[in-house]
Amino acid sequence: MPMGHTATEQAGSGGLTATEHRLANGLRVVLSEDHLTPVAAVCLWYDVGSRHEVKGRTGLAHLFEHLMFQGSAQVSGNGHFELVQGAGGSLNGTTSFERTNYFETMPAHQLELALWLEADRMGSLLTALDEESLENQRDVVKNERRQRYDNVPYGTAFEKLTAMAYPEGHPYHHTPIGSMADLDAASLEDARAFFRTYYAPNNAVLSIVGDIDPEQTLAWVEKYFGSIPGHEGKQPPRDGSLPDVIGKELREVVEEDVPSRALMAAYRLPHDGTREADAADLALTVLGGGESSRLYNRLVRRDRTAVAAGFGLLRLAGAPSLGWLDVKTSGGVEVSGIESAVDEELARFAEEGPTPEEMERAQAQLEREWLDRLATAAGRADELCRFAVLFGDPQLALTAVQRVLEITPQEVQEVAKARLRPDNRAVLVYEPTEPTAAEDNDEEAAQ
Repeated sequence: MPMGHTATEQAGSGGLTATEHRLANGLRVVLSEDHLTPVAAVCLWYDVGSRHEVKGRTGLAHLFEHLMFQGSAQVSGNGHFELVQGAGGSLNGTTSFERTNYFETMPAHQLELALWLEADRMGSLLTALDEESLENQRDVVKNERRQRYDNVPYGTAFEKLTAMAYPEGHPYHHTPIGSMADLDAASLEDARAFFRTYYAPNNAVLSIVGDIDPEQTLAWVEKYFGSIPGHEGKQPPRDGSLPDVIGKELREVVEEDVPSRALMAAYRLPHDGTREADAADLALTVLGGGESSRLYNRLVRRDRTAVAAGFGLLRLAGAPSLGWLDVKTSGGVEVSGIESAVDEELARFAEEGPTPEEMERAQAQLEREWLDRLATAAGRADELCRFAVLFGDPQLALTAVQRVLEITPQEVQEVAKARLRPDNRAVLVYEPTEPTAAEDNDEEAAQ
């Protein structure tokens, strides 16, 4: 049986507990027992994302997310979906810069099925992987790119800003979706080598949360995962460190068929897992987190120059995080006026810092978001995996909010002053190729 340690309730964990165990093949297993509802959530994080890819083979991590649902030794075709949904469960998978995850939420008595399914594809996907399944899923991913990125308004903004904020050659320069050319170039041997390298038990964390019997659950994990061999061929991801500040403003104007003008910007912010990142999260929440934020009040309510204004943090552990500004203009309003107002608000915030009321509201907002994530079995399983994979300790998931509540107004002001500056951002301005409705109305009124 795997070795483990006893669950101990930590200060600031809200009474939640988790235990960690490790199989002989290196698989890390995290259990969190919770009998409030008769469900069990299974979450499996593989330590591979787009940052592990090399030039010319982008998109492999995301392509493999799809291939993992294409069939394995004991489960052919669409069987994974059919078995889970037929048992009353739900499932999916996602890919990011820093990980690929797979998850099922099952009626508690169907937990063994989910574990068997995940183990079968971890241990035997290559048995079923052939040219037909590769071509099938390559086409699915290319179609997803068209639907979510290339053929929707503002769809390529994230890709463009990421490429600007992280220079050529940086592991975060490209986004997980990958390029059409690289997806076309991926061979069956590329896919097989990728799987052998990254889809090994010693490169994964399995978390199981909910109405479980820990002893029985560990027995099932050992039964189904214990015989899968580890793999030692993985290379560490390339260094993602960069200077704290870009050093100049980077700017691109995009003329596309979009509903209205837009101002988007990405600011280089501290790495996730630091006090500075928590302070940055609070700063962006005060400035652009919802309808009580400064930018929303200024641009949407007071000036009425925008219909939407938000500012949020994309937390990244292996590279500087990104502060993501997104403002959509009202009618024919020019972006230059909105940009001046944004800079004015950021400068004022850097000079004065948050008010006590803003600080209290921002901390309460982030606390509520943390409680929402940990309140469900699936959300807690995902958080336990995240902190285990990215920071080495799943217990940190249970006390994350306490660290946010300890941040001082001075720390929030300091990170804003140091990072929310014009010389530390990539800016994207969208200009419609056709006149906006408001401009058309103005022209008609003038005639």
